[in-house]
Amino acid sequence: MNVDDMILISIDDHVVEPHDMFARHVPQKYMDEAPRVIFDEKGIEQWYYQGKVTGTSGLNAVVTWPPEEWAYDPAGYAEMRPGVYDVNERVRDMNRNGVLASMCFPTFTGFSARHLNQYQDPVTLIMVSAYNDWHIDEWAGAHPDRFIPLALLPTWNVEGMVKEIHRVAKKGARAVTMPELPHLEKLPSYHDIDYWGPVFQALVENDMVMCLHIGSGFGVLRLAKDAPIDNLMVLATQISVIAAQDLLFGPAMRAFPTLKFAFSEGGVGWIPFFLDRADRHYLNQKWLNNDFGDRLPSEVFRDRVLACYVTDKTAIKNRHDVGMNNIAWECDYPHSDCFWPDAPEKVLAEFTAAGATDAEIDQITWQNSAKFFNWDPFTLKTKDEARVGALRAQATDVDTTVRPRAEWKKMYEAKKKAEADLAIAAAKG
Repeated sequence: MNVDDMILISIDDHVVEPHDMFARHVPQKYMDEAPRVIFDEKGIEQWYYQGKVTGTSGLNAVVTWPPEEWAYDPAGYAEMRPGVYDVNERVRDMNRNGVLASMCFPTFTGFSARHLNQYQDPVTLIMVSAYNDWHIDEWAGAHPDRFIPLALLPTWNVEGMVKEIHRVAKKGARAVTMPELPHLEKLPSYHDIDYWGPVFQALVENDMVMCLHIGSGFGVLRLAKDAPIDNLMVLATQISVIAAQDLLFGPAMRAFPTLKFAFSEGGVGWIPFFLDRADRHYLNQKWLNNDFGDRLPSEVFRDRVLACYVTDKTAIKNRHDVGMNNIAWECDYPHSDCFWPDAPEKVLAEFTAAGATDAEIDQITWQNSAKFFNWDPFTLKTKDEARVGALRAQATDVDTTVRPRAEWKKMYEAKKKAEADLAIAAAKG
């Protein structure tokens, strides 16, 4: 396959929410209670909610920073590439990277809205819905042919979750993001069918995917206190295995035979070993009385799961053992794991080394994702217009220069000053 002929859908990217995102979506009487961005004592921009700092603005949003400046510390809006938080600039960056469509996970709320959901009150229900309205109407809605809408849920309130699932489904959301291991958030585990059953049923009724993004389950890794952050970052993918076990041997996959699950940013290489182990355990440990009917656990899993990877050369070589229907690609923009602006070349090189056919490449880079999320990529574009070469042709002016964060800040401040000067001149007539 020629790189310009590829089609790329990324089902794991991230948005750093603009500071004014709640302004148009929170009812006026609750506006004073809405999350807002403040500067802390160190001059760092932080989200503030219910009297406390609640999540950061730009964690790991390092695209086009020099690698020596990458860190775990938060960045201010002025330091970030505009495509991180500006949807129109994001689409330009997607064009330059040849990416047709993206599903964007949140930043300040936490991947499963934990930073909001720690406040279990009626106001938080309003803020979760306001976030979803912003994401669906403004972020994804600004370019509906480029984004797969993803919603948050008030995980501490079953009635609220069910109501919100039905509401956002009508607005076009194709998935919700939920905790990997809810018991770490002092919620019932996914084994509790009384708690989660109505939520699972609502997802099934609306053909919505349940996404589990690595990170919300970090607490299960009881690492040494003096372990470097490398341990956390490398081992984070293993949390997907633990979550998969809860869902496969618990009631979620067995009691709801059409409920779909997407494991986000956890890679795909773990799947063959996990399923071999699950099948052997099921067949060997009959005394535990697990019931998968006339099927193996691996068959149930493969019918219901999509997992994504940024790069995984060994798994791509063993793609048929992983499961061709279970693999999707992700970009992870704007995090340090992402490839930008050369993702197509990196992805194709891995497929070429693995001897993948054009049909197999298409299946993994876009077809599996479009089918799984029931999202038609060609409603507003033809297939030829969706290809890498065609998208890049629209983005020849996109600046790909790697700049220190201080330089991004100078550019941001200069732009804001120019905009202010223009506004003053317009006011004077």
